[in-house]
Amino acid sequence: MSIRSVTARLHGSDVLIIVFLLFLTAVTLVFRVPHWWLMALINCAVIAGICLLAWARQATGSRLLAAVHDWHVAPTVFFTFKELYYIIRPLHGGRDYDGLLIAADRWLFGVDPTRWLAQFSTPWVTEILQIAYTLFYLLFVAVGWELYRRGRTYEFHVFMFTCVYGFFLSYLGYFLLPAVGPRFTLHDFAAMDRDLPGVFLTPYLRWFVNFGGSVPMGVPNAEAIALTQRDVFPSGHTMMTLVVIALSFRFRIRLRYAVLVVGVLLIVATVYERYHYVVDLLGGAAFMLLCILTAGRLFRACTTSLGTLESRFPPPPGA
Repeated sequence: MSIRSVTARLHGSDVLIIVFLLFLTAVTLVFRVPHWWLMALINCAVIAGICLLAWARQATGSRLLAAVHDWHVAPTVFFTFKELYYIIRPLHGGRDYDGLLIAADRWLFGVDPTRWLAQFSTPWVTEILQIAYTLFYLLFVAVGWELYRRGRTYEFHVFMFTCVYGFFLSYLGYFLLPAVGPRFTLHDFAAMDRDLPGVFLTPYLRWFVNFGGSVPMGVPNAEAIALTQRDVFPSGHTMMTLVVIALSFRFRIRLRYAVLVVGVLLIVATVYERYHYVVDLLGGAAFMLLCILTAGRLFRACTTSLGTLESRFPPPPGA
């Protein structure tokens, strides 16, 4: 069986995920990170599952399996994000680089931006920005669903491929410069609800965000730092929000102006809500440009060289 006979059943985003899982597996094996054998085994199982799903879709013609195959990238990419939790810190011997990011912010602005912004905080501003920050993943679903529902198949897969590629690019930044963010270093994490209160939903939404980052609520600052993911530079929220905004306008999504408004509020929230340093946002913007400028060529390479499923869907005129 040739490689092309396998990739012909896969999406381009499937190929990206498989390559990235193989990369993570190689890193765990070479550096013998804790539980390396278990992570390698799980990664192989996920790769096999993706290939099996693609084969079953083609063999059965099931619309349900087709939908699962088209959308599985969302939980699968989140799975790869959680795997970084067990890899990045051991690679750097437990060292974080927040000091470097703090110094960069102070050099650029002469202050710590999260502390400076505190003078403008009000419960309603905090509430609105926390809601916007938590809507991050729904932006992808909203744009992807509109393309999918309207039968714009080629553009849907371009969108999914670009998003997967963008997330993996941001993960490489976490490998190079692990950090935890200002809510742990410049502020007291345990006092967030007291120092930056919202109105109704803020405490629950913070719990949801912290749960995704592996941080339980109510723990002391030192324990929170030990538990949280190293996912600060570049700001993935900034990078991928800009990607979604750009693609929603490129594809003329009906909700593009709503995506723009929520996206701008979300980017402001990354600093106001103390998740990121401003230099993280600048890094996110730079990574976004790299993603947008290179994703198209990589996507076309997958469709032509590997003959992925997208090669069966003709691109719309002008694409």
